[in-house]
Order: sequence, then structure tokens, then C-alpha cells
Amino acid sequence: MTVRTSERGAATRGALLDAAREIFVTRGFAEAGVTDVVSRAGASVGSLYHHFSGKADLYLTLFDEFQARQTQRTKQAVQAARADGESDPMRLFIAGARAYLEGCFDERELAALFLRGDGPPGFEVIMRDRMRQWARRNAALFEDDRGALVAVVTGALAAAVSEVALSEDVAASRRLAEDVLLIISQIRRP
Repeated sequence: MTVRTSERGAATRGALLDAAREIFVTRGFAEAGVTDVVSRAGASVGSLYHHFSGKADLYLTLFDEFQARQTQRTKQAVQAARADGESDPMRLFIAGARAYLEGCFDERELAALFLRGDGPPGFEVIMRDRMRQWARRNAALFEDDRGALVAVVTGALAAAVSEVALSEDVAASRRLAEDVLLIISQIRRP
């Protein structure tokens, strides 16, 4: 009985997240309502509050899950490059950056949602903190860097992510992403 209940709970939670994603992407966070989400999910308001504390929690969960997938993509790409014998920090960074950008192409609607600025109150602080965490992970690749190189490559990649996610022209975005990666790869340590 417990297994069936937990499976049903997981299915409901998944349906609520899928519905929230759809509603947030099409209407934006501010215009989305809890009733829209539960109606789309075929769930009840009570079930939403059983799994989440509200609309902001749905949004933040979507963000956290997206970031977890992005982190996994980049780690796998860097690990694969290392397994192929790559040890140059810039080439490892480019491998991870390419994987991150591919994730943004694969999940463009979600990436754009988080970059539009239409999130719950305080989301901009979460985004800034996430950017700092990202810079720290990048710094681990460039062990002897004093910060300037990491700031430049992280900033350039963040600009590329924004262009990829928010551009209407996917082909142009792909070209831009590759050009940005090429330019970043040519940056040398000061």
C-alpha cells in the first residue's frame, strides 16, 4: 500500500511540476496562478500544498532541477575530456561550457524563463549566488588563477547563455555560442 501511495505522490508531484513549467513558460511567473497549475495538472490545490509551499516553491524547484541537470552535463563533459587525456584547464572549461550551452539549447524554454527576470521575489539574489557558485567551480579548473581569468570566461559564457536562451533564431544562437567558445579558448592567463 505504501509503495502505491508514494508512486501516486511522485506522479502528482511530477504532474504539478510539468504543469507549472508549461504555465510559467507561456504566461510568466507573475501571471501564473496556483489554480492554473492544479487545473493543468489534474490535481487539487491541497495536493499542490502537500508537495510545495506555493507558486514560488514550484518555480524554485524547476530552477534547482534545471541547474542540477546542467551541473551533471558539465561534469560529465569535463570528466569525458579528462578521460580522453585532456589536462589543459581552458580546454576542460570549453568542454564544460559547450555542454552547458547545449543544455540551454535542449531546454531553451526553461533557460529563458529563468533569465527573463519574471521570477518570485528574491530570485535575482538566488541567480547572483548561483553565478558565484559557478565561478567557484570554474576557478577549480584554473587552480593558479587570481580571479581575473575566471571572471572573464564566466562572464563571457553567461552572456552567451543569455543570448542562446533568449534569441528567437536558434541557428544564429548556435553560431554565436561556437564563436564565443572559440574566443574564450584563445584567452590566455595574464
